[in-house]
Formats: sequence, structure tokens, C-alpha cells
Amino acid sequence: MSLDDIDCAVIGAGVVGLAVARALAIAGREVVVLEAENAFGTVTSARNSEVIHAGLYYPPGSLRAELCVRGKALLYDFCTSHQVAHRRCGKLIVAATPDELPLLDTLRAQAAACGVHDLQALSADEARALEPALHSVGALLSPSTGIVDSHGLMLALLGDAQAQEAMLALCSPVLGGRVTPQGIELDVGGLAPSTLRAQTVVNSAGLGAPALARRLAGMPAAAVPQDHLAKGCYFTLTGKAPFSRLVYPAPGASGHLGVHLTLDLGGQARFGPSLRWVDAIDYTVDAADAEGFYAAVRRYWPALPDSALQPGYAGLRPKISGPGEPAADFRIDGPAEHGVPGLVNLFGIESPGLTASLAIAERVGQRLKSAP
Repeated sequence: MSLDDIDCAVIGAGVVGLAVARALAIAGREVVVLEAENAFGTVTSARNSEVIHAGLYYPPGSLRAELCVRGKALLYDFCTSHQVAHRRCGKLIVAATPDELPLLDTLRAQAAACGVHDLQALSADEARALEPALHSVGALLSPSTGIVDSHGLMLALLGDAQAQEAMLALCSPVLGGRVTPQGIELDVGGLAPSTLRAQTVVNSAGLGAPALARRLAGMPAAAVPQDHLAKGCYFTLTGKAPFSRLVYPAPGASGHLGVHLTLDLGGQARFGPSLRWVDAIDYTVDAADAEGFYAAVRRYWPALPDSALQPGYAGLRPKISGPGEPAADFRIDGPAEHGVPGLVNLFGIESPGLTASLAIAERVGQRLKSAP
């Protein structure tokens, strides 16, 4: 098996990996993106809500909060300049009962602490004036929440990277590797197995990022978090939705955002996600799960017709905190965190990873520049 020397390897061609590859290529680095599947963006990036998040729900001072707010601004600018389909449609976070109103006050204060100052408190009548089908006793309007064509976004990111001579290698799973004084050697499978030696490696393997890090000999085991899988299912609405904005229930104490209503750019409504901890990758959606969705949705849309929900799709969140544990922050671990020169591991990049993708790429570049 031959040993080929390259400058940068980005492992994983989801939205974050492509954003990282673009940033490194624009900075003048020689970049190869290694993707196990036969197309880019077919795993987590193809199974999300396509929401551009405002940055309301994350602890002030956390990476998730900081990179969501920064990424939102970068993403809207990128979509405009690259003609990626998107819409700043706004979102209503609703209190269905009076005892939920304090949750909205808490959320508004938390958002302000994260740098989000555009939330507007609405009375029940004001919310109903915006969305006549909505039931609430009060709401918050988030005008900077939006939706985006995730495939179009990834295509534009890849286009920019390839314009700077970055290469995308599909069907190229990274099986393992080792840290050497000359660089990081990666054993790449596929039809033509090879070994690449890179001076810089960015592990953006999403669901598989912790497992991949554990397969790198010389990577300290203590620096790799335990991975967990949390499955979320979506159901789609039969017929046209009477909403023009996204609708989210007031967040519960568990941190789960509940069954919310999102829209795609064609106006199709979908509800979800659910939350179930699983031990293996499984994308099936059980039609029987719709029963619980009806009750949740009717708290803010009482007129949801019977038999209107159809199984949509499922996704898995690449979590690094398990059931009952506090939600983990994003981790962008560079040499300062684990001691391996030239390596950045991206762990726990779940929602709002798509929104934050350009800001994550920016931060990866900073981690590599600051490395000794």
C-alpha cells in the first residue's frame, strides 16, 4: 500500500466538514475531503430541520451559543452572496398555558445574554394576529430565525472549496491511523485502499467522530468523549399548513424543545423531532408514534385534523452527553486540548451545527493557527 503525503485532510463531507474544507482552502491550504459515503451530506446533514437558528436556547458563554449567533450572521450573508435558497421567516415560541409564561421570560433573558436582542414579547391576540390558527396565552417572536436549502448550501460550500483546488474523495472511509513525527497517517478504505500522511487533520465525522478518534494510535484516550445516539423522528402534514412562521412550544425543564412545527421552502409543514435514546443507527419511523405527536401539536394548533400526520424521516444527534446528564457543549479540540500536533476533533456537533457551520470553520482555523 502506497503512502501519499498531503497537506490537509478533512474527514467527513457533511455541512460542517465542507465549511471547514472551504475555509482551509481559501486560506491557501491543500485540502482533501475524505467521505465514507458515495455523496456528500447524506447522513446527519440530510436529516435535520433545515432551520437557521437564532441562538436562544444555549447557555450564555457556551460555544454553542457563541457559534450559533456568529454562524447565523455568516450564514445569511453566505446564502445571499451565493444565491442559496433561504427565507428569514421568523419563529413563534408559544406558551400554551399561563404557567408557561415565565418560561418565555426566562428564555428572553437567556437569549439577550447570548447576544440575541431582537425577541419580541406578544400577547395572545398579537400572536393570533400573525398566525390565526395558533392557540397561545402569549408568545415570543424571533424574527431572525429562518430556513435554508441544506443541500444547496452544501453544494455552494463545496463549489467554493473546489474553486480553490480542494478535492472531494467519495467512498473513502477512514478506517484508522496513527500519529507519527512526520504527520498523521490515515488508513483509507474503499475500492483502492491507501495510506495518506497529512500535516493537518480535521475530524468532522459527525456520528462517528469519537470512534474515529479512538482509532487514531497516539490520540490520548482520555481526550475522547463517550458518544451517545439520540434519535429524532419527524412527521409531515398532509395538505397545506395554515402557518407562515415556525412554531415552537415553550421549552421544558429537560432542555428538549418539544414537538415543533417547521416549514420547508415549498411551504410543506413537518412536526418533530421526538427524542429517544438508541444503541444503534436506525432511521425507521414508526407510524404508531404519531399518536403522541397529535397531543403535543394540538396544544398550540387545536384544529390539527385527525389522520393528517404521515411518517416523514428520522435523524440521529451525535451527542456526547447521555440520558439524564447536562447537555454537553460543542467541542472543537485542537492540539492545546489533546497534545497531537495538526489535529482538530469536532465532537458533539449537533443542533445548531448547520447554523453554526461557517463559524465552526472559522474557529477550526483559529485553533490551528494558535497551535505551537
